[in-house]
Amino acid sequence: MVSAKSLFLFSMAASAAIAAPAPGGKHVHHKEKRAAVTVTQYYDQNGNIIADPNSVSTVAVENAAVQAVSATSSEAQTTLSPTSTSSSASSSSASSSSASSSSSSSSSATSTSTGSSGIDGDLSDFSDPSEEFEDGTIPCSQFPSGQGVVSVDWIGLDGWSTIMNMDGDTSSSCDEGFYCSYACQAGMSKTQWPSEQPSDGKSVGGLLCKGGYLYRSNQDSKHLCEWGQQSSYAVNNKDQSIALCRTDYPGSENMVVPTLVQPNSKKPISVVDEDSYYQWQGKPTSSQYYVNNAGVSVEDGCIWGTDGSGVGNWAPVVLGAGYINGITYLSIIPNPNNEEAPNYSIKIEAADGASVNGDCSYIDGSYTGSGSDGCTVSVTSGTANFVFY
Repeated sequence: MVSAKSLFLFSMAASAAIAAPAPGGKHVHHKEKRAAVTVTQYYDQNGNIIADPNSVSTVAVENAAVQAVSATSSEAQTTLSPTSTSSSASSSSASSSSASSSSSSSSSATSTSTGSSGIDGDLSDFSDPSEEFEDGTIPCSQFPSGQGVVSVDWIGLDGWSTIMNMDGDTSSSCDEGFYCSYACQAGMSKTQWPSEQPSDGKSVGGLLCKGGYLYRSNQDSKHLCEWGQQSSYAVNNKDQSIALCRTDYPGSENMVVPTLVQPNSKKPISVVDEDSYYQWQGKPTSSQYYVNNAGVSVEDGCIWGTDGSGVGNWAPVVLGAGYINGITYLSIIPNPNNEEAPNYSIKIEAADGASVNGDCSYIDGSYTGSGSDGCTVSVTSGTANFVFY
């Protein structure tokens, strides 16, 4: 029997138990019209898909934004809440590729993250922050932009992405006793969250407002943003920009953290190291992006959407990324809120010299494999890209 430590359960579920805070209100869970779809594949430590997961001992690795989910259905709506689950994996064959031909669509794109202002951030790709954050020096009323931190002004929280206390109460301003969460530029993740988390499954992240000043809630990190693994990019070969909206996690889990990929350019995907990143109830987490149609701005798309809007949690595509035991896992996932095909196709493609197990694409409304359940690949070396075309 293979030990749990040598296995990886990649559990992705779209639009599940995502909490949207109302200013001054309680942390509430929304109802979605359809049950979440979970895509699960099991891998051994060499990146091979395990066909019979029932024969081994497993450990669940929940998705960063939504964790594992259970559904209680009614006629019109389904309420989803975090729970500890395990899912059976469908049998699948894995193929390795070192795709030299795939570099044609990737190499034509150039990165635009070179120290520009706004949501692009002030750091070039994979350039580390140079200044440490000093506790107790910045007023809670001041948003700490720079060193990878970017402001999400369209949310209406003075640049913050979530403002929440340990009871789940939310606020429209960074007030005393609240944790004020923030977005980082493309490819980076926030480093701040308290080690003690609410017992009911909510997540809290960000800087603590104490005595009128901001303090790190995680003293192990001296910077507010950190880079993930340099193993995946979003490559846009369309003639319109594409807004990828990452969920703010730990935090409200709203999809407000922006990555805007301009035409014929690329941006790094945040591939978090699940061995060291935030854990939900002791379980590793990954990152999740809701991807809007090409042409939708971050202001219009990186929000909590409304029924049928096609943006935010109603966006047509969800992407997942994580890194554990030396392997990067990338997924394209169905969003049960939106069955309409986006105005692009997307595939996960190996860059020159990379080794990728499995195939994954969403072309003209159909997924690789079953055509509806999404797909996952494992990147054992090099870089694989989400290519939009």
